[in-house]
Amino acid sequence: MSALDHPGIRKVAATLAEAGHHEAADGIRVLADAVRTAAEAAAAMGVPVGAIANSLVFQAVRDGVAAPLLVLTSGAHRADQDRLAVLAGADRVERAAPAFVREHTGQVIGGVSPVGHPAPVLTFVDTALAGYEVVWAAAGHPHALFPTTFAGLVELTGGTPAEVAR
Repeated sequence: MSALDHPGIRKVAATLAEAGHHEAADGIRVLADAVRTAAEAAAAMGVPVGAIANSLVFQAVRDGVAAPLLVLTSGAHRADQDRLAVLAGADRVERAAPAFVREHTGQVIGGVSPVGHPAPVLTFVDTALAGYEVVWAAAGHPHALFPTTFAGLVELTGGTPAEVAR
């Protein structure tokens, strides 16, 4: 089985193609080593760390009930959980445990893609990503990335552009 045959990568490729983002689907790169951080991904791709779209999954807690929140932030930034809580209308926002991430995205931490989830997830897209002509995002596996743009991420996810960092 080739790396492109991995079910997570296939799901992301199919989702991208179905959305009409054929260049992104065809541009999936499978790397020899896992790239679990923005710095590792940037080094592997030869791009600035800010051009990596980190897919961060949080729990947005409202009245004691946690819902998934996906934040696509520039690799050069750290998401501000207080700001995210305000944006999401939540009492608080907390980092999600690996099992929560897997349940709501169908993917593992380090390979969470902006797309290909079992159900839509409330998403914010860091406006800092607009400063890069090409943005690289995880493709459903810690070894895989796909090229897109800020506008592409907003369109693909139905996300809301926002300043998400400190």
